[in-house]
Amino acid sequence: MRVFAAGPEGGNPAPIVVDAAGMSDAEMQAVARSYGHESGFVLPPPPDSDFDFDFRFWVPHHEMSMCGHATVGAVWLLEQLGRLSGDRLAIATKSGRVEARIRRRAGQDPVVEVSQPAGVVEPVAHAAEADILDVLGIGPADLAAWPIQNARTSRVKTLIPLKSVAILDGLAPDFGRMEQLCTGIGSTGLYPYAIFDREKQIVDARQFPQSSGYPEDAATGIAAAALSFGLLSNGIVEASERPITIRQGRAMKHPSEISVRFNLDGGRIDGCWLSGVVQPTVCHKLSA
Repeated sequence: MRVFAAGPEGGNPAPIVVDAAGMSDAEMQAVARSYGHESGFVLPPPPDSDFDFDFRFWVPHHEMSMCGHATVGAVWLLEQLGRLSGDRLAIATKSGRVEARIRRRAGQDPVVEVSQPAGVVEPVAHAAEADILDVLGIGPADLAAWPIQNARTSRVKTLIPLKSVAILDGLAPDFGRMEQLCTGIGSTGLYPYAIFDREKQIVDARQFPQSSGYPEDAATGIAAAALSFGLLSNGIVEASERPITIRQGRAMKHPSEISVRFNLDGGRIDGCWLSGVVQPTVCHKLSA
């Protein structure tokens, strides 16, 4: 699948195995290595649980606790194959319970939304800022007025606010130092961003993962969720259900858009929903 697509060749590729029962860890990792992307695996729910499915996620180098675009893609595919009993489901992941819901619109493809918990946003130690900028190949003058922050819903991402989209597009990081830097600041990836249209809540971003086996991600739902809570903490977006659009992948020529909506419960934000366009690519059976 291509998930969060915003044009031809857009979105993040996500190989999905819809019948992964019985696959070993090594076999799942081999799928991710053969495709070179985050891969999703659909398994039966844990026994005696109220879950509908168990999802697992692998990148070429390791297993991940959660992957937003692979979850959206897997639920969309299961719906297309007629394997869902309703429009709401509960998914077991290594990061915890994930809810999914399907919104249907007359004459259009269904929209899949998946949940993330309320975000935690913390400042990055001032001493680490120089190293972050150095790895990105920029200086303090390229930063916007907001702080560099670590934010998470499922995994920690480091949010770096830049003054312009042009600076963001021109980044040429030192990928050889990325893993060591991220390990030192307790992060799974750098997520520099720039405000494109504050009034319309449109933000551009790029994702440089810590050690996934590839240097850049075309669309990262978990990072977009974390960024949305960072934007909220800085007063850049509203504490409302109005969509926040995170645009990613343009520098890779894989334009992507991730829609994030805060979930309000009695006026309090207790999480968010991720959604975006899904485009199927190729479907085949794996060899035994």
